[in-house]
Amino acid sequence: MQAQEQAQVNCSTKTKYDCWKNGVLVDADQAVVSIYDHGLLYGDGCFEGLRFYHRQPFRLDRHLARLRRSLSALMITIPYSDDTLTEAVMACITRSDMVDGYLRILVTRGEGDMGLNPLNCTTPEVFIIPASLSLVSETVCRQGASLITSSIKRAVGTGLDARVKSLNYLHSILARVEANTAGVDEAILLNQFGYVAECSAENIFVVKAGALLTPSAQDGALEGITRETILELASLQKLEAREQSLTSYDLYTAEECFICGSGARLIPVKIIDGRQIAQCLGPVYLALSRAYQALIDDECGGEMS
Repeated sequence: MQAQEQAQVNCSTKTKYDCWKNGVLVDADQAVVSIYDHGLLYGDGCFEGLRFYHRQPFRLDRHLARLRRSLSALMITIPYSDDTLTEAVMACITRSDMVDGYLRILVTRGEGDMGLNPLNCTTPEVFIIPASLSLVSETVCRQGASLITSSIKRAVGTGLDARVKSLNYLHSILARVEANTAGVDEAILLNQFGYVAECSAENIFVVKAGALLTPSAQDGALEGITRETILELASLQKLEAREQSLTSYDLYTAEECFICGSGARLIPVKIIDGRQIAQCLGPVYLALSRAYQALIDDECGGEMS
């Protein structure tokens, strides 16, 4: 039943709001790309996903900084400053009339020819897409998520760096297919050396001996904005927190486990590969969840609606 409920949640995220495309607000049906766009043909581009609360984007500056790093790594140049993108984000939020929601900032390399060579792609496409996004059900948030370890590996040091938030998400999609087939909420990806990288769309944390641990980018984890924020909040709360290589054994024997991301926020984990986590909604998770909400209220104003 939980898996069916989760599937229904995941099917309800299609945006029906006006989008920003290359400097202009347009109807969602007009926010399209050419069939020769290399973002469509080859996954050539990058994106950012962020939340807004009380009509204010949460940590937009950090998302734009990461977007710039991804663009630099991919050698894509866009003609819009951070100030212009910030104005566009605010315009999308205003036009959507949503108080709380999700935004995706997406860049493709643009239209080219059928070959891989990006030389003929001269004009990148830039979109900002608002959505009302719920990645997990309220039941999962209250009772905890069930995870499996995927057979799909996150290769590190041999291909695209995990710190680039590219449009090519096939590894994550195949891992999520395995989670769907297994009737669970999410899948964990290991790297080729057997160390934990991340989940298909979230970073992962465990608590062991009272310390908060999370994989590093060198093990294949995205340098998530929420992940970064959680580490900062842990430090403020005098919790020992650090990056550390983790194995499946470390997950199975953790005192607590939770996953996080801009879309997902913080989600407690109750089961991994059929093994019950010692404490679901444990004290560290609860303290950090409260601190995260307080930070949102402080930076975006008020309490969530």
